[in-house]
Amino acid sequence: MTNHDEAAAVRPLTLAWVSRHLEVGERIVRTEALHGGITAEMRRLTIGTRGGGTRDLVLRTFVNVEHAEDWLNRETGALTLLTGTGVPAPGLVAVDPTAAHCEYPSLLMTHLAGRTVLDDEGLETRVPLLAHQLVAIHALRPAERPRKYVTLTTADTVVVPKGADAAAWAAAIDVIRRPPPPYEGRFLHRDFQPGNVLFDVPPTRPQDTRITGVVDWAATSWGPADLDVAHCSTNLALLHGPAWGLRFAEAYEEAGGVPAEAASERLYWRVRSGLAFSEEVQLVSQPWREAGRTELTTRAVEERLDAYVTALMDALG
Repeated sequence: MTNHDEAAAVRPLTLAWVSRHLEVGERIVRTEALHGGITAEMRRLTIGTRGGGTRDLVLRTFVNVEHAEDWLNRETGALTLLTGTGVPAPGLVAVDPTAAHCEYPSLLMTHLAGRTVLDDEGLETRVPLLAHQLVAIHALRPAERPRKYVTLTTADTVVVPKGADAAAWAAAIDVIRRPPPPYEGRFLHRDFQPGNVLFDVPPTRPQDTRITGVVDWAATSWGPADLDVAHCSTNLALLHGPAWGLRFAEAYEEAGGVPAEAASERLYWRVRSGLAFSEEVQLVSQPWREAGRTELTTRAVEERLDAYVTALMDALG
């Protein structure tokens, strides 16, 4: 077995476990570390098949991560549910949520074609595609609902960026002091954003760009559609500028999505999502820089977050 780099090496027990889930006569011929994940190690495994060809699998490993068993059980449930729905998600191959066989809790799944696209170019094509994909996810009606959503941010844990518009942030924090508005439950991805969506972008025909996959289903939940919309909007605002965060919410409605009826209710979720990011700017922006968006320093992302939260509060006014 050849390694793409040292970080790609698969630990011995995990290697043996993966090998037990391959077809007869297959073997791992190459491993490659995939970057961009925050909570898990991701590796692409190239499998040599009996006929002399190759196929790829993806190995997701949670190293010293609290609640790894829960994350993996939720992802397993989601991948099983998504089979045959038309939502392009990886296929489940095997899972070891308690590390009974592997060194650490692990999940093995099929590899999807395509790549994440985080640059500004082509955004006007991708945003409607993202919106349509999210509407399709929210249309799913699982026989067994995933667990209810959780939001970890509170009015007291928000981190106001240096030099932020103090009045806008104070008003925004007041918004999330209120109890959450009533909502109609939907199947949520809960981390739907450009980093978890794979695209095929034909170099000569960028207008034919399409989504080839949606990954990372470990936080699947049941809750308001607005929560997923708000999360993706905030990511777009920080990656590409506040106007794109506002645009995504419109694109979701144009695609047939049904957000909360009252503007104040929609605002609640959007503000809550924006404020949640205030606590994780460093964590969120690091994978973006690793992916090539080196200008997205923690400070630059804080400034965009301030501009986005201010824009949300202005929209209310």
